Amino acid sequence: MRITKYTHSCVRLELDGTVLVIDPGTWSEPRALAGADAVLVSHEHTDHVDVLRLAGLGVPVFVPEGAVLPDLARLPVTRVRPGQRFTAAGFEVTAVGGRHATIHGDQPDCVNLGYLVDDAVYHPGDSLHLPGRPVRTLLVPAQASWLKLTEAIDFATAVGATEVFPIHDAQLNDRGLASVNGWFTETVPGYRYLAPGETA
Repeated sequence: MRITKYTHSCVRLELDGTVLVIDPGTWSEPRALAGADAVLVSHEHTDHVDVLRLAGLGVPVFVPEGAVLPDLARLPVTRVRPGQRFTAAGFEVTAVGGRHATIHGDQPDCVNLGYLVDDAVYHPGDSLHLPGRPVRTLLVPAQASWLKLTEAIDFATAVGATEVFPIHDAQLNDRGLASVNGWFTETVPGYRYLAPGETA
């Protein structure tokens, strides 16, 4: 499976000529969706979903049951529940989790699903929900208003994936990114930074 990281949490998976894109938000590059056969959306925040871009794409879009998106009727949407297994663009997908990580105090959260693709690649969206089984590749959130670096490191360590790539990193400047990468590299076996557009 070919994995290409785009800005923030957007990741493109390619296998046998099919393309599955996860969390193409307003900060990610439009080219991430070129030739996409299906899209997975972890939750309703715009840094993870660009509804206007998806409306013109015309491919199946999988979103969590209960997600509130503007103009949802214009999208070919399939609602997904935690624990549900389904096929998207020929990939076998398991939805895990259920809620967005707490941002602050009693501020409301929203539904959030992580996606385990082909029992190998795990994208948790905006959560640190464990996948519940071993995975080869973890896409670990690196920075967020809801996240401390030590929590991300502990999460990556607990998952124990062979390879670990950062996502959710668009708000880091070069100095902050260097620090985060340094900590992950020192503490998480298999960690490697992928710049936007870089493939593993």
